[in-house]
Amino acid sequence: MAGKESKFNETVLIIGGVVIFLAIVFLPFILFKKSPEFERKILESIPQDWRDARYYDVLENGIVQCNLCPNNCLLKEGERGLCKVRENRNGELYTLNYSKAVSVHIDPVEKKPIFHMLPGTGVYSVATAGCNFSCLNCQNWQISQAYPEDLDHRYLMPEEIVAEALRANSRSIAYTYSEPTIFYEYMYDTAVLAHQAGLKNIMVTNGYISQEPLQDLLPYMDAFNVDLKGFSEEFYMKVTGGKLAPVLETLKTITQAGKLLEITYLIIPTINDSEAEIREAVKWIRNNIGVEAIIHFSRFHPDYKLTNLPPTPIETIKKARQIALDEGLKYVYIGNVSWPEAEATYCDDGNIAIARQGFIVTKNNLTNGQCEDGTKIPGIWE
Repeated sequence: MAGKESKFNETVLIIGGVVIFLAIVFLPFILFKKSPEFERKILESIPQDWRDARYYDVLENGIVQCNLCPNNCLLKEGERGLCKVRENRNGELYTLNYSKAVSVHIDPVEKKPIFHMLPGTGVYSVATAGCNFSCLNCQNWQISQAYPEDLDHRYLMPEEIVAEALRANSRSIAYTYSEPTIFYEYMYDTAVLAHQAGLKNIMVTNGYISQEPLQDLLPYMDAFNVDLKGFSEEFYMKVTGGKLAPVLETLKTITQAGKLLEITYLIIPTINDSEAEIREAVKWIRNNIGVEAIIHFSRFHPDYKLTNLPPTPIETIKKARQIALDEGLKYVYIGNVSWPEAEATYCDDGNIAIARQGFIVTKNNLTNGQCEDGTKIPGIWE
């Protein structure tokens, strides 16, 4: 009898425990099931790495066409775009990298590179996996050419990014490292909150974005650094898998919107380093952006699928800078090379407005963006 009674008591305890567990889990839903606010808080407490995507059309047979970038991927059920992060699920397009931050750092704003905005300040920088290009020379290929589920990540919601940036005394947030166009929804939501909190927003991009999403983003973006990777359609198809024309359209749109634009041109030996191509690019920039266009000629280092090439000769970088100056551009810089003379910003009288050593500002002679001689340097200085 004692044995049976013991087993009975044990059974009662197990059943009781299960009932208590179920009550703890489900009682809140039963009590508050009619409260949308409660349900919203429960849902928001669960990290979601996929969200409804924007900018797509639903076609016949469940096919969707993504219109976020000029790739305009046509996707059947279960297929992803070239970016690896946007997927057709039951005839609807979803972004699979929302809040999945794979790289988060506090950088000097000069590292973006952005030279004409809040010099010497820190910028909170964030990225997810994916890219809409497949550049042979990519230096961040470990994240740009990866699927989001294949990388370690940190769930970081937009409001958390803004809060962390403020705690770090950053003056701005940069969407960078991979290609922010492909985490557009994540970037957009964060940028809106950042502006409300008094922070600036920087998009470091390849410029391969469709006009509608770009126009929608412009009110919340303060500065852009756009990679002009070469100046021929042949180069773009061979090295990036994309096209040049949409990038040039992006540059013009940003300029027309009055946003701060800085252009980076990475010079790759034997591929886009001819004097003729560089001069053609500089003339286009002068004629379409203006003589106050800001351009950074950056030195190539072998990486990813172009390890067979040597680093860019210093003389090639110097020649490119001189071409730009000869064509009338006023703000021409170099990158990945220690050369203080070419890292400085100059007033019209030839005096230094801002001196830099790498990513460090060593002297800032501007007062509200103005030199002693009265030269007003374009940028964001407050």
